[in-house]
Amino acid sequence: MNKYEHSVFLDVEKCNGCTTCLKHCPTEAIRIKDGHAVINEGRCIDCGECIRVCPNSAKKAKCNALSSMDKFKWKIALPAPTLYGQFDNLDDVDYVLDGLLKIGFDDVFEVSAAAELVSAYTRKYLKTDGITKPAISSACPVVTRLIALRFPSLLDHVIHMLPPMEVAARLAREKAKREHPELSDGDIGVCFISPCPAKASYVKNGFAGYESQVDVVVSISDIYFQLISVMKYGSDVKSLSNSGIIGISWASSGGEATAIFNENYLAADGIDNVMRVLDQVENGNIPPLEFIELNACTGGCVGGVLTIQNPFIAKARLRSLRRYLPVSENFTTETDEYLPSEFLFDDLPTYQPISRLSSSMAESMRMMADIQKIKASLPGLDCGSCGAPNCRALAEDIVKGQSTIEKCLIRLHNGGVKDEG
Repeated sequence: MNKYEHSVFLDVEKCNGCTTCLKHCPTEAIRIKDGHAVINEGRCIDCGECIRVCPNSAKKAKCNALSSMDKFKWKIALPAPTLYGQFDNLDDVDYVLDGLLKIGFDDVFEVSAAAELVSAYTRKYLKTDGITKPAISSACPVVTRLIALRFPSLLDHVIHMLPPMEVAARLAREKAKREHPELSDGDIGVCFISPCPAKASYVKNGFAGYESQVDVVVSISDIYFQLISVMKYGSDVKSLSNSGIIGISWASSGGEATAIFNENYLAADGIDNVMRVLDQVENGNIPPLEFIELNACTGGCVGGVLTIQNPFIAKARLRSLRRYLPVSENFTTETDEYLPSEFLFDDLPTYQPISRLSSSMAESMRMMADIQKIKASLPGLDCGSCGAPNCRALAEDIVKGQSTIEKCLIRLHNGGVKDEG
């Protein structure tokens, strides 16, 4: 199994062993042991649901401090379009971009501008013969890791297109070298301003054989207050924005899908809804579709756990902001016959699917039978008092030697026999 460096971690001192995170983890990566939560790194997809629901703030995201950029001579900010939705009464994106320059960046490259290029090439991708449909967007790193771990049969559906963050990072580096040839690669630092911890994990781990072009990931919540202190509405700012409605719309669920200009699409947000859609695609129980956009966070990236504003308020603000923008300022021409290789990746990461019990089919079948037998002896309440999210998960832990049936307090209370009444 690949070693994966995560951006979601547990502050043991704050954890009191409640089962809130246990109930909400989509991959059943959390157990309660010795009075506190334990995260199984092989199952964690850095979705941030445990951060969102923890009543004690014991789950945290691990991002960089803005001071991490100090070692670079030329500092480039990559603001996610979600950032614009955090500010009240914002009618011009240039106030935010100018604010980034005021707090120490030398240049700004909008991720929304790169998103418009990705949308344009996705439209071409969908017209390519031989691709597996419905094509599933690879923009959300939580979704791609979820598919690799829990729905490996759907890997062929994932579009091999780099996310806008990576495209923006590459284009920003090229721009810096073009305008400042005296700069070396090591002189240029690229900082992505992120709404979620999964993007930080993406940068740390790369993507299969691809090494991220981003150097530092800073959370929106960390940079928001610095921007507020320097942004002055009504003041004269330079015209810096180079994106339109399509790029800004990527921040909200459905923004990417509507940009393919094809009605045969589906857009779902929220990790539970995402898993329902993937289940239906895997089972073939879904209407014919060209494209599926999936966002792990409710409302899309505006719902990321590293944001400040309520996602629905942020979404409304972005909708208002779009009224002042052109449709798009970044597009390809119909004469571009081929998809550029720099927009694509070769392979998806490979992990051991979490549903696989053993590398041996015979052993897996035996373990499955044992799991079913143990599960039948459990009360079926899925109460979480055993430290596992449900009875089936406890039965699997027992078969794997990671727990014992004595952990089921209800069963012990009933004399060790399942209460059939």
